Amino acid sequence: MNLTISGHHLDVTPALRNYVTSKLDRITRHFDQVVDVKVILTVEKQKEKERRQRAECNIHVKGSDMFAESSHADLYAAVDDLVDKLDRQVVRHKDRLQDHHHTAPKRVM
Repeated sequence: MNLTISGHHLDVTPALRNYVTSKLDRITRHFDQVVDVKVILTVEKQKEKERRQRAECNIHVKGSDMFAESSHADLYAAVDDLVDKLDRQVVRHKDRLQDHHHTAPKRVM
């Protein structure tokens, strides 16, 4: 898995990098065919403080691409919400890939 973490209007500290990688391990635990992950952490200059910290992520898995974004007053809370959204998308993608149809038993006469 290729992981790219970049910051826009902020420096990505080692503690923040470790936090993001530890949270993204949950996605690879559910679906191991993740090829590429790009995370962008942003601090926006808005008047309202509630939605100032933003995290967005692009994931390329075998079969499709997924995108999610989250905004919050705290960057760590935004990362938590982002990983929750991505986890739901990955689990749904994995369910679609699995074959849920059972073959009918052959009749012997």
